[in-house]
Amino acid sequence: MKNLKIIVEKHPDGYVAYPLGIKGVVVGQGDTYDDALSDIKSAIRFHMETFGPDVLLVDPPVLEAYIADTEVEA
Repeated sequence: MKNLKIIVEKHPDGYVAYPLGIKGVVVGQGDTYDDALSDIKSAIRFHMETFGPDVLLVDPPVLEAYIADTEVEA
């Protein structure tokens, strides 16, 4: 069992979730927060079955995640 940090974003049409600290791209979605979390767990399991458990061996691991606001010129 490995503890992962999951980002869940709320959008006008639902939720999108993705893990931090995994090799490759894994995304889940759902109409609710819980649906998106369930979908990303399933997607992570599929990713591990497809590419092997080494996708979780990221060095160094993500210790903390922050959300920051910034401005960029558009």
